[in-house]
Amino acid sequence: MQLSLHTDYALRVLMTLAATDQHLSVDEIAQRFRISRNHLAKVVQGLQAAGLVETFRGRGGGMRLARPAETITVGEVVRRFENLDAFVSCFAAGSGCVINGMCGLKPLLSEAMEDFLARLDQRRIGELVPDVRAFRERLLREPQPSPA
Repeated sequence: MQLSLHTDYALRVLMTLAATDQHLSVDEIAQRFRISRNHLAKVVQGLQAAGLVETFRGRGGGMRLARPAETITVGEVVRRFENLDAFVSCFAAGSGCVINGMCGLKPLLSEAMEDFLARLDQRRIGELVPDVRAFRERLLREPQPSPA
């Protein structure tokens, strides 16, 4: 299983915001991680729609966590950004699988997915940044130019 870039970016944004009390912009975070500003903006819209970040316009604008990092689970973020119904094609309604209901693969994978998400539900965004000071120092220092 591979998480999508949107999930990866969402987790990075939340970890970054958990490590600072500053409002940070999409541009700042995109520069720090050397990722696409446009993709990150879409992710931030999803985080805002999910009630995980608040955004502010104008001078001093940017974003911050909408809830304490200790209340946001990794599982919540993964569920928001991943299409788990399509984990395996037979999970999708109307997949037309001729052995649907006759094989043990779908129940096994469903159980494995539930176990995976249950494990992620046990971890909070704040736990992903165990040394806030070191994380902040590394992330918020001036970005180095990308190698040419």
